[in-house]
Amino acid sequence: MLAHTRRRALVETARSLNRTGLNQGTSGNISLRLENGFYITPSALAYERYRPADIVEMDMDGRVVVGTRKPSSEWRLHRDIYIHRNRAGAVLHVHPPWCTTLACLELSIPPYHYMVAIGGGDSIACAPYALFGTAELSANVLAALDNDRCACLLAHHGMVCFSSDLRSVVALAIEVENLARVYVQALQAGEKVPLLTREEMKQVGKQFAAYRSAEQGE
Repeated sequence: MLAHTRRRALVETARSLNRTGLNQGTSGNISLRLENGFYITPSALAYERYRPADIVEMDMDGRVVVGTRKPSSEWRLHRDIYIHRNRAGAVLHVHPPWCTTLACLELSIPPYHYMVAIGGGDSIACAPYALFGTAELSANVLAALDNDRCACLLAHHGMVCFSSDLRSVVALAIEVENLARVYVQALQAGEKVPLLTREEMKQVGKQFAAYRSAEQGE
């Protein structure tokens, strides 16, 4: 029953991505960590056609454990984030228009607004381009997610982020996409965009950490 509930939650979350504007068509993928592996959305299947049985279960060696569908071509990226980032409970990779605009320009999102700290650092980096589904792409993303970062852009591709659960990872992606949109609009003004200092962003990070501790009752 728990497995079906988790699969259904992943299906419902995946279906919501197009409605939020984070995704379109069959692009993008989302996964959920399990004790010894993860659930991930299938490859080349329209989101509205998803059923719980279509969700693929994989282990951390990259093998399909349960499922008749082919896993997303980006399964390696999800797997590697789970292996190297203990805080990751859910991973989301999408191609939202504003993040992708910056990614195609090979631009990071600098600290022009304090909410950039929601990505876990004083900027949201853009990982260098690599072919989708490759170990090189995973390595580039992990480097862009250094320290406590939980979101990054992928050059000429899109964005990826992780969080503790499905609801929060979608909320994070929406916030990063909004930050990308406002930054592109600021660039269009034709003026140099003023940035917050590293110290100012560090203070924001501390405030965010305090809020999270309060929410968790620590």
